[in-house]
Amino acid sequence: MKCITSYFELEKNSTTVWREALAGLTTFLTMSYIIFVQPAMMGSLGMDRGSVMAATCLASAIATLVMGLLARYPIAVAPAMGHNAFFAFMVCAPAAAGGLGYTWQQGLAAVMLSGIAFVALSFVGLREALITAVPESIKYGIAAGIGLLIAVIGMEYGGLIIMSSPTLIKMGDLSSTPVLLTLFGLAVTSLLLVRGVRGAILVGMLATALAALACGAIEYHGMFSTPPSVAPTFFKLDFSGLLGCKGIVGVVFIFFILDLFDSVGTLVGVSSQAGFLRPDGSLPRAQQALFADAAGTVVGSALGTTTLTAYIESSAGIAAGGRTGLANVVTAALFLLALFCAPLMEMIASAVTVDYTVFFSPEFPAVRHTMSHYPVLAPVLLVVGAYMMCGIKNIKWDDMSEALPAYLAMIIMPLSFSITEGIAFGFISYTVLQAARGRAARVHWIVYAVSALFIIRYVWLGM
Repeated sequence: MKCITSYFELEKNSTTVWREALAGLTTFLTMSYIIFVQPAMMGSLGMDRGSVMAATCLASAIATLVMGLLARYPIAVAPAMGHNAFFAFMVCAPAAAGGLGYTWQQGLAAVMLSGIAFVALSFVGLREALITAVPESIKYGIAAGIGLLIAVIGMEYGGLIIMSSPTLIKMGDLSSTPVLLTLFGLAVTSLLLVRGVRGAILVGMLATALAALACGAIEYHGMFSTPPSVAPTFFKLDFSGLLGCKGIVGVVFIFFILDLFDSVGTLVGVSSQAGFLRPDGSLPRAQQALFADAAGTVVGSALGTTTLTAYIESSAGIAAGGRTGLANVVTAALFLLALFCAPLMEMIASAVTVDYTVFFSPEFPAVRHTMSHYPVLAPVLLVVGAYMMCGIKNIKWDDMSEALPAYLAMIIMPLSFSITEGIAFGFISYTVLQAARGRAARVHWIVYAVSALFIIRYVWLGM
């Protein structure tokens, strides 16, 4: 026990083994949906769903453990939402459906190449320099943007907002079961938080799960099952076939950019919330932290899953008191345990399916839609979103050359459903506005280079 306390510096970080374990459990429960979302998305490409689940659990456990032991941060790593959609619905979708027509084996090969490039950059310090070079206003904007994105996801998961037209979204049915469960969980969690109860987020989540079980919204399917085999997807990489694919350079580049800036954005945002950043804005042990998800991407693609990145849901564990990598050790162990407890994990991340109608205009008929809600997870995401907003008080709102880029980074993320897009708008606008104000020489060369890369990316996507 003394070795654990010493290695993770628990006393220095004002935490305990129990608090870190609670944080690791909270983070895992909050992000456990990926264990089931990932196989569902990849399965649409013909991949074996059980194998993808096993690959997701194994890769997440390895990368999360590396983050915890090397970087000693309570920031979990798993396959990134958004990246898997790009993989499934763009790269590997048939050309007739607007995709590039890669096989999933070729797609995984492209993911591995981007991961190898990401690992290579670990040894030249470019990624750590990027974190240091990001202007303070953009860092706070990124953190707040992630908070808003989490909040939007939480409201969607809880059924508080649904698709509409012409307003795009509208308030959901407040009398529906998912919404009532979400509001119940939010109320319980909020009351516990304001009373200063330790583990309030986890207690609120468990209370919501019990309420969902009681009203029949989710079902108990048991505790244990035999772990699925990873063999159907293990190292099924088709590099030779990838060489003849259309747009290979662009695909690898986009995977790389998505991984890089989702990782940097999440690390900066979560670290800002937790107080890990130094006064100059740099992140201690940034090289080890960025290496963890880069290595995770390489391992994950070999096992049979898509790009891994630091998870914004780690904020839930941090809000529950996590301050060291010991929380990650617990989260990694739970990912391995999840291989044997698929029925239980499925219950926590269970979806409640709801049908609703979207009205467009008198000229067009109403359209029926089906949406999946996750009422046990939704309250947690809403609370965490609030935690992520605290940094906006540090933005220089009286200086539009600082405020506007932060605002764009902040607002684009939830509206585009992408951390990367928010960072892109923030970087590009910051570079332009600083130059327009005569401060071009103050802008770090890395900010110029990143802005240029984002512009190239948008040009490529528009061709």
